[in-house]
This record gives sequence, structure tokens and C-alpha cells, in this order.
Amino acid sequence: MGATKTEHFTSGQNQIASIAKALGHPARIAIIEHLLKVNECICGDIVNELPLAQPTVSQHLKELKSAGLIKGTIEGNAICYCINKESIELINSYFTGIIKKLKESDCC
Repeated sequence: MGATKTEHFTSGQNQIASIAKALGHPARIAIIEHLLKVNECICGDIVNELPLAQPTVSQHLKELKSAGLIKGTIEGNAICYCINKESIELINSYFTGIIKKLKESDCC
């Protein structure tokens, strides 16, 4: 497999790509939607909401956290997750910029 050569792109481009990749699985979208609904959640609660095994949910949470979309705080022997507002604002700003450019252009 070839190198991705991410060093040739800006940090902003790499960050948006990381967020987009993390959002590229329906289970992760379901986790984000669940966290929005309940405001914060422990991994076991998420497992009860999804038709996935606990290790699979944990892997999806790891990917979301790695991309910066969620944050986790340790509470006893559990991790409580919540949405990272800054990352959501970043991706929103990115797509808002695209929409603005599209409205200004007369592209096919």
C-alpha cells in the first residue's frame, strides 16, 4: 500500500479529512446522534442502543475520539463521552464555505 503523503496538505485539510473519515461509518453517525440526544453517555449505554458488540462500539468510539469529534472523561471505571463542539463547528464552517462558493459560481 502506498503512502498517503498527508504532509503535502495543510493541517486544516488533514483535519477535515480525518473528521470526514470518522463520519464515514453509519455506526459512528448513530453514536453521534445518540450523544446529541442524551448530551453525554457511558460506553455501556451506547452498546445498549446499537446492534453491535461492546468491542465494536469501543473501536468506533476510539475512531471518533481520535478524529476529535467526541471527548471522553473517566468516571470511576467507565468513560463518559460527549460531543466535541469545536470539531462540529469546524466541519460546519468547512461545508458552509463550500455552499457559499457554490452559490457564487456558475459551475455546471
